[in-house]
Amino acid sequence: MKVVLNQDVKGLGKKLQVIEVSEGYARNFLLPKKLAVVADNKNLNEAKGKISSQKFKKQTELENAKEQKKILENGFIEFRHKVGEGSRLYGSVTEKDIAEKIKEKFDIEVNKKKIVIKDQIKNLGTYTVDIKLYEGVVAKLKISVVGM
Repeated sequence: MKVVLNQDVKGLGKKLQVIEVSEGYARNFLLPKKLAVVADNKNLNEAKGKISSQKFKKQTELENAKEQKKILENGFIEFRHKVGEGSRLYGSVTEKDIAEKIKEKFDIEVNKKKIVIKDQIKNLGTYTVDIKLYEGVVAKLKISVVGM
């Protein structure tokens, strides 16, 4: 019996996948628990529609991420901080600070957890941080820290 999965089933398949299972397994387990529906024309067309809309959404998100990458890599952010002895900052520049500056300057919403700072920014100078925008799309943003 062919069924369309409503959600991921371990050892069987992913959501919206059409699979062949035994009739007893489908009638006694998958269908009553609403893990799957019978693969008739209506359900197959619904599944195809959902799959194509997911692909379109992912493609759109990927294109947006690539545009944001171009914007971020062509720009830079400048931080002005109070400086102590040996050009060390009072405090440091954090992922949260960088995310706020990106929102302010470029109008791009970035989660602070997606910002990767290799070494902590505690001194004056120029730094490069990685920003994970999407799967496989990482922007390198230049940051300049100057004293007040």
